Amino acid sequence: PTCLSYLRLCNPKPFFFVLNIATFIDPSTQALISLSLVMTYTTLTRGFAAVIFLIALYCGLDPFKHNPLQGFPDFEAHKINLPSWSEVPMDQDKHNLLQKSELMFVNQVHGPESIAFDPHGLGPYTGVADGRVLFWNGLSWTDFAYTSSNRSELCNPKASASPLSYVETEHICGRPLGLRFDKKTGDLYIADAYFGLMKVGPQGGLATSLATEAEGVPLRFTNDVDIDAEGNVYFTDSSTTYQRRNFNQLIFSGENSGRVLKYSPVTEETTVLARNLGFPNGISLSKDGSFFVFSEGLIGRLCKYWLKGDKAGTSEILAILPGFPDNVRVNEDGDFWVAIHCRRYMYSYINALFPKMRKAILKLPIPTRFHYLLHIGGRFHAVVVKYSPEGKLLQILEDNEGKVVKAVSEVEEKDGKLWMGSVLMPFVAVYHLT
Repeated sequence: PTCLSYLRLCNPKPFFFVLNIATFIDPSTQALISLSLVMTYTTLTRGFAAVIFLIALYCGLDPFKHNPLQGFPDFEAHKINLPSWSEVPMDQDKHNLLQKSELMFVNQVHGPESIAFDPHGLGPYTGVADGRVLFWNGLSWTDFAYTSSNRSELCNPKASASPLSYVETEHICGRPLGLRFDKKTGDLYIADAYFGLMKVGPQGGLATSLATEAEGVPLRFTNDVDIDAEGNVYFTDSSTTYQRRNFNQLIFSGENSGRVLKYSPVTEETTVLARNLGFPNGISLSKDGSFFVFSEGLIGRLCKYWLKGDKAGTSEILAILPGFPDNVRVNEDGDFWVAIHCRRYMYSYINALFPKMRKAILKLPIPTRFHYLLHIGGRFHAVVVKYSPEGKLLQILEDNEGKVVKAVSEVEEKDGKLWMGSVLMPFVAVYHLT
């Protein structure tokens, strides 16, 4: 009876079970069964509590240092002021047309972020993960330029290496991202993530530094570049806090220290045109030079900055994008191709709005790559979009399964083809528009 009373207090379900069988079993056997059930229940409860305690202890201590915040004691998560979910474009390429693309130079170029052709139409030229700018001469890739004066064996290309395997040496070897040729002089302007704004002549070689700071604040993540007819250079600095090798932490933090800048070749001065931006990335002048467009990665939008006319010196939102944008390039018609690194999914949308929750999740002992995969929807895919100068969506091309093209970082239209680079992939993809 004592055991039955205790069992009733602990958990009524086993009690009623024992009560039901009591009619068929003698009292001494009932007592033994009741005692056994109580001991089993107590053991399971304690075992479950112990497991929960060990999991909590593991999460709290993170003994293997898996969480993405390791090494960032001052990390802060900020709310990202996103447009409403209903404003995010849901247009799709139902035919996955990018799957018809041709993959070129597989494993010959690692992380070809930007694609450029010189004033004579030769190329492509591209910057790769080991810090070099390469030139395709029609038969093979040759070294054209480099941004670091401290190159050594440490910077040599590695056989069968992935673009991400160079991250630890980028700050030594350089990481050329955006590339643009001055059509008048043939000079190549380079946005190097670590060494700032640079320039190299038509013959190539070691690039010359043009700007490493603005208003006394160092350039920490120089990203993309364009040049106007007068030789003025416009470029982006994605963050004044995080460098490119910590781009995941920049995304996770949601901080908005990014800037858009202008370098004057006449005065050799750099001025800030726009500030307090969330991961400004690609930049491209309009066909007539009256404005430029830049992408703001964290918010997922295109912005227009006026250079001429009554609105000169002001900016406005041009379009809300379907995901996280990378580089922007204008075509001969004056429309803008935008590379979308990945679509925006509900997981990343909710995380952006609730920074405390985001930081708590990031403290869990989960490796960075898994957090990254959650943000991009679980797998690499490809999206490129074309917008009019007025911000109208004109075309969308996809490989939503990532079967052929993945993680596009730039789209360059030339002679009826789209040349697509990727900072994460070892190839260039080419799609025929006609």
